[in-house]
Amino acid sequence: MYKVSINGTSHIIDFKSDGICVDNKLLAWDMAEVSDYLYHLITESNSFVIEIIAMDAPTKHIKLKVNGVLFDIDVQDKYDLLLEKLGMQQSDHSNHNEVKAPMPGMILDILVKEGQLVSKGDKLIILEAMKMENVIKSTGEGTVEAIHIQKGMNVEKNQVLIQF
Repeated sequence: MYKVSINGTSHIIDFKSDGICVDNKLLAWDMAEVSDYLYHLITESNSFVIEIIAMDAPTKHIKLKVNGVLFDIDVQDKYDLLLEKLGMQQSDHSNHNEVKAPMPGMILDILVKEGQLVSKGDKLIILEAMKMENVIKSTGEGTVEAIHIQKGMNVEKNQVLIQF
């Protein structure tokens, strides 16, 4: 099951053996690959030419052109939906001044030092939670101003770990 946001409007999509469910409505469909990044979709007597313009796997963001109209699509898979339901998703990526714990856990390693310049996607911290190691990465660029945690320390959800 997927939650798909198309130009800001959300839909639930689930692939079944006899078709695709969109918002709990079963649609029969047939799709053929015309060439790389170009597909032809037929569903319920409607025909669509779909061109993949851009695809960003880490952010699960896709730009499609369907019959000449551009669509911005954000996809959440079952794991993203579970994390959202448990309240463990990274909530605010717009604030690059601090990194907060996405969930309670123990700090296994700190991969940066104060004064270090980091880029978006750089690994900052390894947090153990629910017997799993979670790598917390930078959501933007900046210089590490303060590290508020130590290796082996237990942290709570939304606790500030690093300031930029």
